[in-house]
Amino acid sequence: MSAGTYSPKPGAAPVGRMIAAQTALETRMLLRNGEQLLLTVIIPSLLLVLFSTVDIVDTGTDKAVDFLAPGVLALAVLSTAFTGQAIATGFERRYGVLKRLGASPLPRWALMTAKTLSVLVTEVLQIVLLTAIALALGWSPHGNPLSVLLLLVLGTAAFSGLGLLMAGTLKAEATLAAANLVFLLLLVGGGVIVPLEKFGAAGDVLALLPISALSDGLRDVLRDGASMPWGDAGILAVWAVLGLGAAARFFRWE
Repeated sequence: MSAGTYSPKPGAAPVGRMIAAQTALETRMLLRNGEQLLLTVIIPSLLLVLFSTVDIVDTGTDKAVDFLAPGVLALAVLSTAFTGQAIATGFERRYGVLKRLGASPLPRWALMTAKTLSVLVTEVLQIVLLTAIALALGWSPHGNPLSVLLLLVLGTAAFSGLGLLMAGTLKAEATLAAANLVFLLLLVGGGVIVPLEKFGAAGDVLALLPISALSDGLRDVLRDGASMPWGDAGILAVWAVLGLGAAARFFRWE
């Protein structure tokens, strides 16, 4: 028996393994949370089915689902990357979870990476489910998949930054109220269900919101076959830089 066979060898696991374990934990916690499932799965699915089958809003297209499906995909990104992440992170911060994780061998940047990867995993599940529902309702998407992917990544970065900024600067209760209020306001006025043209002159201002840029960009590609809506992508990129930059600057861990 070689010397030191049973000697303790303290030390942290490789960073990649820690990130993978934390990502799996974050994803399981998110999927087990009833409120999170309501925001990320049930509400977008119900809105897609309801407004696609019942003539409530004039979407100005031959098939309502062709207008609604891209908007609901954008709503799914908003619900996970912004609302869900802001609320979960806000309460983790309040109860000292972030403080304790920050003192663990897991680097803080790795914790944020794990949270981001968890958001992306959840979004993939959302997109698969919503796409299946939309196809069953008669949706016929077309366009460049790479353009769709880029828009979704930019939208995720923008909403993630804004969600972390809110969670890292407000109290948990204020974050809960503000995140849900913003979700409802953007659902109504972000071009998800109601076309921005219905808002008159205010539509030009609303078009600068990240949810509007993501909805319109996805619609341009998936419904109209545009190669890449650079204007909408540019708006999302600006929001992503501002949101992530502000979150990195002002986020408080406790």
